[in-house]
Amino acid sequence: MRDLDDLFDALARSRFRSRFHLAGKDLDTLRHQGLSRTLGQAQEILNRRLVPADIPNDGRQTPYRGHPVFVAQHATACCCRRCLQKWHHIPTGRALTAVERAYLLRVLERWLRHELGQRDTVPELFGFTDS
Repeated sequence: MRDLDDLFDALARSRFRSRFHLAGKDLDTLRHQGLSRTLGQAQEILNRRLVPADIPNDGRQTPYRGHPVFVAQHATACCCRRCLQKWHHIPTGRALTAVERAYLLRVLERWLRHELGQRDTVPELFGFTDS
């Protein structure tokens, strides 16, 4: 697992990852449900789609829109086990540990907070600062 500041610096340099932002219905859903409820749903999504050791459709299990967590997963490379290995140094071929699941929720929370405009909580996310 990576240091979150280092991770978000790397994600900001990725042309693919840095293009993801919440808009339309996905942003409305996050605002309406709130961060707490959305993170509860994120936990359920991770448990179903990323926690198992063997995921038959790995690399194709995360839609690009339809829920704010899906967008956050792509923005933060939490979308499939191959991305978890490449970006977060979490090995494939085994179930995720409780520590790894908590780490991924922190990653998603940080990105979602930024999308809500809560930059005071995460001032350097994707290279943005309050100055």
